[in-house]
Amino acid sequence: MKLLTFAIPCYNSAAYMEKCIDSLLPGGEDVEIIIVNDGSTKDNTAEIADRYAKEYPSIVKAIHQENGGHGEAVNAGIRNATGLYFKVVDSDDWVDGEAYTKILTTLKALAGGETTLDMLLSNYVYEKEGAKHKKVMRYSAVPADKMIGWKDTKFFKGQYILMHSVIYRTQLLRECGLVLPKHTFYVDNIYVYKPLPLVRNMYYLDVDFYRYFIGRDDQSVNEKVMIGRIDQQIRVNKIMVEAFDLWKVSDKKLRKYMFNYLEIITMVSTIMLIRSGTEENLQKKRDLWKYIKDYDIRLFHKLRKGILGNTMNLPGKAGRKISVAAYKISQKVIGFN
Repeated sequence: MKLLTFAIPCYNSAAYMEKCIDSLLPGGEDVEIIIVNDGSTKDNTAEIADRYAKEYPSIVKAIHQENGGHGEAVNAGIRNATGLYFKVVDSDDWVDGEAYTKILTTLKALAGGETTLDMLLSNYVYEKEGAKHKKVMRYSAVPADKMIGWKDTKFFKGQYILMHSVIYRTQLLRECGLVLPKHTFYVDNIYVYKPLPLVRNMYYLDVDFYRYFIGRDDQSVNEKVMIGRIDQQIRVNKIMVEAFDLWKVSDKKLRKYMFNYLEIITMVSTIMLIRSGTEENLQKKRDLWKYIKDYDIRLFHKLRKGILGNTMNLPGKAGRKISVAAYKISQKVIGFN
């Protein structure tokens, strides 16, 4: 069995996927790299994947499938993974070599311990196009270099676990029944959120491991792109609302974190609908909040009272201006697009 499986979803990724793959190869025989060619047609993504699989047959696997979107590519990675642990690395991102060594050393040490590690966290760096300062997202209030439970954690607003920062135990992903929807962007939020109630033991390694490239005009987190795909964001939002009855989550720290996570996702959905400026999308905003109210009235009130919930539901143009101002502040804190 491999120690760590990496899944690399690729869709017409020939221009940058080699940098990603090359950054993972130094893991050697401890790792498995699954390149998922998700129906690429516009370039030689498939040929690049096959070349790496041929050159590194004991490390790299190439999977070719019909286009199913980012989520289905991750699903394929989970289905085919043989590693004890699992991580997704998007094809335009890469990992830091020095931090990578520490990650593998830590996983090796913990894999042989009496306590089962469910989730390992590390930092990620926004490699933002044109930005002089590279923002590092770390978990400064979480104890580092020790096995901890939810009772030991503290996540500040804006310190969210993202796909970039998390390594899950592979079997845990399967046990929680994680299957991401096809042809839907922003499913990385479901990927992080759905397994959380099964996480008992975690470990935070304070290293800048994942390098998250951001800034291309066609990226899914570009604001204009997000507005154009707003129905997919709403779909993800609703899947997360329906995933759990959070009032029944017994661990108070975990429950608080999951409420906060759902709150920020709902904030993003709401503000994108507002920023689009169309009456159609403003109606979708009203529909989203009505859906939440009808689904769980207590959740509705809790989200409204959250980080930006009240401002996002103020009426009229004045309310929308306040909402946009609040969004710009949160954008600087979170840096998601």
